[in-house]
Amino acid sequence: MLLYLIFFFFSSVISCKAHPLDPLTPSEFIIIQQTIKTSNLFSSTPLNFQYIGLADPDKLLLLSWLSNTSNPPPPRRAFIIARSDHQTHELHVDISTKSIISNTVYTGFSFPLLNFEEQTAASNLPFNYTPFMNSIKKRGLKSSEVVCTTFSVGWFGEVKKSKRLLKILCFATGDTVNLYVRPLEGITIVVDLDLMEIVDYTDRFVVPVPVAGGTDYRSKKQKPPFGPRGKPVTVVQPEGKGFSIDGHSIRFVVVFLLFYLFLFIIAYFELK
Repeated sequence: MLLYLIFFFFSSVISCKAHPLDPLTPSEFIIIQQTIKTSNLFSSTPLNFQYIGLADPDKLLLLSWLSNTSNPPPPRRAFIIARSDHQTHELHVDISTKSIISNTVYTGFSFPLLNFEEQTAASNLPFNYTPFMNSIKKRGLKSSEVVCTTFSVGWFGEVKKSKRLLKILCFATGDTVNLYVRPLEGITIVVDLDLMEIVDYTDRFVVPVPVAGGTDYRSKKQKPPFGPRGKPVTVVQPEGKGFSIDGHSIRFVVVFLLFYLFLFIIAYFELK
């Protein structure tokens, strides 16, 4: 085992070939999306990608390839979480053959991660919603002075939720970038992400919006005693870097050698 570890270490240092565990490339992302979109699985319903990542190859196949990297590497496959027709799909795609290996509908308690596109769409919904626009006017604000953002409604294990909901909170900007200190309190907005519409809206009370002055946290806006900024600090390594980067691999040679020496010592005393 020790000899194999030493062989694996030195072969990985010498070899500059692409590794089966390298992250997906932009071209592979395109292949994955096209493979799924051109299949018959989701031809009649909209599809949202929530996660696309490398599916780790079988460990024995990987170890076999590492022992002889002249052989073909394990197949590149991807794991995908997609949302369609109010269902969460877990898919595996073979990138080399451009084929879907498996498609399973997830039936557990959780929902997939939010993606950027659906959060942006949900944040824009209030500005086309008449009750919200009336609430802005009631607070003496213009729509150009208001921004909205998304927050998870959370799940605390009490029941299995049937809808993928999101809470929207809105803030007044004005003359500050620190919008979080100027919330539009009293307004509650809930969005159904699958329907992409507001399903619950309440305006319970009006609270004066804090002033914008003196809330900018950026260093260039600070005054004593919080500024000006301190002088810069420089770190110097006279003997150069303690690591090397080769593609997606980061190596700390001295640390690895000490680690294998430590394993050798342990194995030696165990054999005795």
